[in-house]
Amino acid sequence: MAMSGGNDDGQPMMEMNTTPLIDVMLVLLIMLMITIPPVSHAVNIDLPVNDPNAPPPVDPIDPVINKIIILPNSSIQWNGTPVTLQQMEQYLVRTTSMNPEPELQFQPAPTAPYDTVDKALVSVKRSGITKFGFVGNEQYRVFGKAAREGR
Repeated sequence: MAMSGGNDDGQPMMEMNTTPLIDVMLVLLIMLMITIPPVSHAVNIDLPVNDPNAPPPVDPIDPVINKIIILPNSSIQWNGTPVTLQQMEQYLVRTTSMNPEPELQFQPAPTAPYDTVDKALVSVKRSGITKFGFVGNEQYRVFGKAAREGR
């Protein structure tokens, strides 16, 4: 009876028997897996402790008037507190659910980057604010006058 395609003509098989090689490889793999130390990577995090004497967090949303200020360094302030664009959007969503809806004042600095002002205005528009106004426009009252006077 012939094995794996060999023939009975008395010639030796020309194929290498790979079964012992696979056995040795599996034994080495198991030995390697046993000798590897277990993964013990830990990240220590100090969780906040609830302090009963701490004052309650201050709600950044005023129920009457809120003010968004865009500064020349592209930072955004909500009622004088620095916020990110995402935080500002969250505050806008909260103000639209208030009854009555508080007024929103928008004051970009004269040298504030257009891109930041535009992103903030898009967020205001997307939030559905109905009581909205620009403040601080008096800082632009001389805008363009020098170009007209020079003609």
